[in-house]
Amino acid sequence: MTTDQPVAPPAPATATATAEVPAPRAAAEPARRGFLAKAFGVTALLSAAGSGLGLLRDLLLARYFGANQGTDAFLVAWTVPETFAPLLIEDAMAFLMVPAFSLALVLREERPHGPDPVRQLTRSTLPWLLLALCTLSGAVALGAPRLVDLLAPGLADPQLAVTCTRITALTILPFGVAGYLASALRALHSFTAPAVIYVMYNLGILALLLSGHRLLGVRSAAIGVAVGSVLMAGVLLLPFARRLRSGGRRRGLRRGAARRLVLIPLALLPVAAFTLTRQAQVFIERYLGSGLPPGTISHLNYAAKVSQLAMTSAILIVTVTFPVVARAMAAGDFTAARDRVEKDLGQAAALVLLGTAFLMACAPALVALLFQRGAFGPADTSATAAVIRVYSFGLPAQAMIGVMVRPYFCVRPVVRRADTPRAEGDRTTWLDWYPVGAMLLGLAVTVAVGVGATPHFGALGLAAGNAAGITATAALLMRGLMLRGVALRLPRVLGGQARLLAAALAAAALGWPAARAAADPLPAALLGGGTVLLSFAALGALFGAAEVRGPVLGLLARARRPQPAPVPSPAPSTAAEERPHGR
Repeated sequence: MTTDQPVAPPAPATATATAEVPAPRAAAEPARRGFLAKAFGVTALLSAAGSGLGLLRDLLLARYFGANQGTDAFLVAWTVPETFAPLLIEDAMAFLMVPAFSLALVLREERPHGPDPVRQLTRSTLPWLLLALCTLSGAVALGAPRLVDLLAPGLADPQLAVTCTRITALTILPFGVAGYLASALRALHSFTAPAVIYVMYNLGILALLLSGHRLLGVRSAAIGVAVGSVLMAGVLLLPFARRLRSGGRRRGLRRGAARRLVLIPLALLPVAAFTLTRQAQVFIERYLGSGLPPGTISHLNYAAKVSQLAMTSAILIVTVTFPVVARAMAAGDFTAARDRVEKDLGQAAALVLLGTAFLMACAPALVALLFQRGAFGPADTSATAAVIRVYSFGLPAQAMIGVMVRPYFCVRPVVRRADTPRAEGDRTTWLDWYPVGAMLLGLAVTVAVGVGATPHFGALGLAAGNAAGITATAALLMRGLMLRGVALRLPRVLGGQARLLAAALAAAALGWPAARAAADPLPAALLGGGTVLLSFAALGALFGAAEVRGPVLGLLARARRPQPAPVPSPAPSTAAEERPHGR
């Protein structure tokens, strides 16, 4: 199924815009809300399936290989797909290509004749991308020994890590193709095929794990990652080709007279640098964790995977609404972009804080329920649950960064109009590098806390450094958004965040003793999770958090609404029933 937005892009904002909503935008709002709800539903359903398969993948890894030097070696190699998946699929590629394709769509609507800007954009960017991806994949495979030594110098089995790294290096090309095609499809308001990619990815890994874990050991997981990446790209080729053909042939103007798009190579640098510095937190953890007892890196990995489950819904919100923000900013409507970002911040915070409260209350029961079997024992459960609770302090900041960083790169897409002066369109400014600077300062906090706390607290010190660094980055990005033209109403935003945080803290405090009241993991998780959910909903509504109060009041109103009495079907009459009584 393809979800298409049935409304035109917003008109550019003017300096004299008032608080009133223009009539066309007001008329389009219900249709846009319906489109976003439909797109979110499709994306959520398929992403939930992908997350479920990813969880099964982690369960099998824990069951077959446990937490030892073998899994540590594989997880060092998994740094390659962990780095390039955000870089080439979700973050950098989306930051670059969603605004670029959004601008192409604006140009298509401004001038319906002449060469199609969407096709022209594809011709000017895709060949260069394929060349760069092939070169990068080969470089990573050749440099695998040096890379392993840099990432984890204290690793017990470096040769196994080198072998797995060379296998996972093959993922770079299909990751890049998948990210490019997914970004284009989302900008074209097609969300179904991009949401399927992680289903295919995890199916490939699971197939190799199930069939090859006895013969190949942990190498089967590395081969599965490579196979899954190829499936990701393959599932997008046909939908992209179909959407590209749907633009049709356009005539009426010569190619030189059309308002074409020109590639800006320098625009790639701030986006790539931000994504790499954001992923560098994983590098820091692996580097410092390699000097700790065997299994520490595995505990950190399992804890991160469970913690990220709380981020899934927030990521879905950003995925669906990013093309809307990019389209508004391409058209110059910064007011619409600000309103969308503020709404996304509130909705993402509500979902992530609910998940954070659940993890705080039920982490031991959840880890025991998911992982404690086979080679994964009670000691691993205790260590992983403790790391999850520390990680959880940084989850709200991670959600905020996912929402706030997108407008930074919408202003400077990877392409410009051909009629824009070169000096104005091709140079980067310090504002383009502001997210990178914020992330570098956050990394400095991560390193300082990690180096200082790891000798005393081990993996917990690394998790604390992660949470502290990502929170510092979120604060800097929020402050800098107004420099990009998206002037958030900070008292309104921070007030809403504070109400949600208070509700989450209270819900976690109530859910913790409820989870401890049950001895078995499943009842403990259900009892603690139910308590957290009900408490968060009640307290969020009581505190006036709009993101909670609205849905709660809607559910209560629906429950109180009287149901229409069923109308009985008329029974066939008889002669006796038609006679008056007594006759």
